[in-house]
Amino acid sequence: MKNIYFLSDAHLGSRAIAHSRTQERRLVNFLDQIKDKAAAVYLLGDMFDFWYEFKTVVPKGYTRFLGKLSELTDRGVEVHYFTGNHDLWCGDYLEKECGVVLHRAPLTCEIYGKLFYLAHGDGLGDPDKKFKLLRTLFHSHTLQCLFSALHPRWSVELGLTWAKHSRMKRAGGKEPDYMGEDREHLVLYSKEYLKLHPDINFFIYGHRHIELDLMLNRNTRVLILGDWITTFTYAVYDGEHIFLENYVEGETRL
Repeated sequence: MKNIYFLSDAHLGSRAIAHSRTQERRLVNFLDQIKDKAAAVYLLGDMFDFWYEFKTVVPKGYTRFLGKLSELTDRGVEVHYFTGNHDLWCGDYLEKECGVVLHRAPLTCEIYGKLFYLAHGDGLGDPDKKFKLLRTLFHSHTLQCLFSALHPRWSVELGLTWAKHSRMKRAGGKEPDYMGEDREHLVLYSKEYLKLHPDINFFIYGHRHIELDLMLNRNTRVLILGDWITTFTYAVYDGEHIFLENYVEGETRL
């Protein structure tokens, strides 16, 4: 039985990350090291800091990462890509060229006999009205069509600049630390969702850039995956146990 891997939030291409090329190489090295151990890899959103597909144009760069995704799918490894709030404008490029399975909404699925609820996590339980408004605007088909009318030299520049500004306005350029079980939005959302779907065994999210492994009851856990900017964390499920691990360059224990 091969492993199932979960990771998120690399924000490749971010202008707020000084070591972006090294960061991409590190991610690619990790994927290369697990390619013989993996049955599936779930990328839970914001792998790019900004991604917008035009009909015949995709953003410059990311060749190492995209090539590794293609290699994995060519080898028969399932790669599932969830859109996040930074890369929600995916078209069909990743599906057609890299062979990934694209998910634009949360997914409930059975893996090795356990029930998983998988999502990037943006918009789930967050009461921030400004964020909700922006999220609605970014998902607007009309506004996407208007944005597509801009030349990529301007639209991609705008997207990358916006993403950098969004990160740098936070204290230290980081997401807030864990707020506690009674205040963390994804934990509260999971508890409410569990009331109507008590068979869920694992809730797994990205988005928050924190590492969390919390038991909600004797049968259910919620995991938040950290990121691939500073913590380089991932979850691995072997069919019996699930672990949160930190990737150290040159070694993967699982």
